Amino acid sequence: MIGTTGLHDLRIDCIVGIYPHEREQNQAVFLDLELDYDFGPAAASDAIPDAVDYDRVVALVTELIQSRRFQLIETMAEAAAAMLLERVPVVQSVRLEIRKPAAVPAAASSFVRVERARR
Repeated sequence: MIGTTGLHDLRIDCIVGIYPHEREQNQAVFLDLELDYDFGPAAASDAIPDAVDYDRVVALVTELIQSRRFQLIETMAEAAAAMLLERVPVVQSVRLEIRKPAAVPAAASSFVRVERARR
């Protein structure tokens, strides 16, 4: 019983970018996360240990993004996807999009999107 759970528009304030001014103060990035896993055990038990814990996912992703001070959102996306597959064992695949609103003044945001699956 594979299903998808996730988060939309998760805001994380962090240092990200290649330009000197981007390395000096936090700016917002927004993430959409989709995590595929077998809902069967969670549906049967109705217990969070058998499901994906959103609070834990938010804490893991936020800590990674804030601590690494990435230059590229491409690197950020790859690191976040790999970390979620490693640290949340029930997850079979991850899709995520990261948007950086302040990247290009003439655009609402720049973005990257990745999809990674457990091997």
